Amino acid sequence: MKADIGISEKNSHEVAIILNALLADEQVLYTKLRNYHWNYEGSNFAEMHAFYEGQYEQLAEIIDEIAERIRMIGHYSTGRLKDFLSVTRLLEQDYTNHQQTQLKNLLDDHETIIRQVRRDISETGDKYQDAGTADLLTGVVLRQHEKMAWMIRSYLG
Repeated sequence: MKADIGISEKNSHEVAIILNALLADEQVLYTKLRNYHWNYEGSNFAEMHAFYEGQYEQLAEIIDEIAERIRMIGHYSTGRLKDFLSVTRLLEQDYTNHQQTQLKNLLDDHETIIRQVRRDISETGDKYQDAGTADLLTGVVLRQHEKMAWMIRSYLG
């Protein structure tokens, strides 16, 4: 059954494309955090293990919110790894156990998502008249990524 929530089919389709690209970015970052969580080595292993876990747990909630929003506006959420990799705007770097490199990679990803979400807020709200998605992007996605990026910048000094 199609959603009749005051957003045209054309607009909701365009918003779903935007959200599925963001969903892909979130999934790639989530996987990167899990990788770092599992494979970090160093004198502060316990601290970094917990830090990475905290971030990927936050991302798991964001991922669910985005996927459910796509369904709310009447479209299907991407759910296959090959589809995520075909639309993500993030890079998969080489394996590393080096804390500074891991943190720099994560910071780059958070900041890439932040810059993209700022554009997506205007596009979904103004161009496609979807205030609900613009609100989700502002109140959940942007705020959480800004906070996670700040935490990483604090580690990097």
